[in-house]
Amino acid sequence: MPASHTLLGGKSIIGEPEVVEDTSALPADEVETSDAWLSVKAAATALQSLQASDGSVPDADDHPAAADLVDAIVTAIAELSPRFPGDAEYLAASVVDFTRWQREGFGVPDFYDSLVAFQPQLQRVDGVRHLVVFPMYTQNGSRDRHVEALIVETIWPEFIERLEEEYSNRLFVSLRLVDFTPGYETNSAVLFPETVAMREIPSFTWGAIFQDREAARYRRVVKAAAEITKLELPTAAARMLEDQALTERTFVMWDLIHDRTHMRGDLPFDPFMIKQRMPFFLYSLEELRCDLTAFRECVAIERRLQARVDDGEQVDAAELSMLEHAALVQYAVIFDRIFRFAITGSRVRNYDGVGAQLLFAWLHQRGVLHWTDTALTFDWDEVPDAVVALGDAIDELYWRSIDRPKTAHWLAAYELVRGSLEPHPASAWARGLPLDVLAGAPKGFTDAVLDDEFPLSMFYEALEKKMRTVIASTEGIRASDD
Repeated sequence: MPASHTLLGGKSIIGEPEVVEDTSALPADEVETSDAWLSVKAAATALQSLQASDGSVPDADDHPAAADLVDAIVTAIAELSPRFPGDAEYLAASVVDFTRWQREGFGVPDFYDSLVAFQPQLQRVDGVRHLVVFPMYTQNGSRDRHVEALIVETIWPEFIERLEEEYSNRLFVSLRLVDFTPGYETNSAVLFPETVAMREIPSFTWGAIFQDREAARYRRVVKAAAEITKLELPTAAARMLEDQALTERTFVMWDLIHDRTHMRGDLPFDPFMIKQRMPFFLYSLEELRCDLTAFRECVAIERRLQARVDDGEQVDAAELSMLEHAALVQYAVIFDRIFRFAITGSRVRNYDGVGAQLLFAWLHQRGVLHWTDTALTFDWDEVPDAVVALGDAIDELYWRSIDRPKTAHWLAAYELVRGSLEPHPASAWARGLPLDVLAGAPKGFTDAVLDDEFPLSMFYEALEKKMRTVIASTEGIRASDD
């Protein structure tokens, strides 16, 4: 008797079935080529075109098509589930969430139950893969909570396992993008639980960063920038531009320490400023503080381990890897910030851009970075202490802020930044805020900040024009895009 097969578009094919692929025994490292994954990817992508910004499917005429697409997704998830045994509970909950969303008429989706069941931080083993399907927005990508699907792979080398014993960060997950739906054809390099559509906010237990994407765009941008600025890269830094895996591991080490720095130290009450409206340069200092803490710690790790090697002490393979990557993190922090962060994105409250500009100006004004005869050079022996000094200045600002009113802290932070960066000539903050603003509510302070409070310098204006095409080419980049 002929069999009927339903396609994503709702049409049927009548005829004898072909040999059906048995996916249950296949390893997860082959899943991106499987029919089941391609079905999930195609159905999720098609479903996005029917969804409103909040994730719902508002047009009742679209519900039959949406139902067919959800059927395809849940069927494929069930088929793929045996290949992801560590995610069995999550994938089962995902099927339930999709089915309920369909049954209840495609309103605003609620994937709380499957989100709570997804615990990738419990499987930090190098090479472990996950199938991830949620209605979510993608940071630095789309703000629409559409269904996105990803296959991801954990990056967790042995030396990171050892490093995490000292720099404990149980929420940190380091991933590699294997395949994904269009929401990740963007600059997004993170997977955060708070982006998922859900009825209430749970206690978040993980946050993931795609080190492969960060490494790939670093390599492309730094290679181009070094050529444009005639920068002669140190041998170790040059190796990163030719070795994707080496650069990925370097970014894992950087981000592990960066991520744990948030909410540690002598901090203002809410350094993250997640739910507060503050001048955007406060974000600049917080993100820069975390990067410079990673830099400072890597300087200490490198000096400590190198001293042991020089003294002839025994060091194991993991410690040698730490030594190698600690030096590379220092190059990565400097070059990623001054070459990519400073000129990526718009000039509307670009806090990462300001932090990068500040690092460049700080190093230049302390005589360890030079732009002479249209060539960029560094006094590398002097650079570590100069970078650490900027980190110390931010730490001092934070320590003093504990005894200051909030707006006084804002003013002090502004003075730290303008000590190296020239404000916009029209800046009210630079001229001095009027008494009515100083005596008023914090909103007046924030409203007085220009969208581009610290414009690009002449150096960066020229560099941005030459790098514009390269920066744009990194959107949606994959590790294989060399």
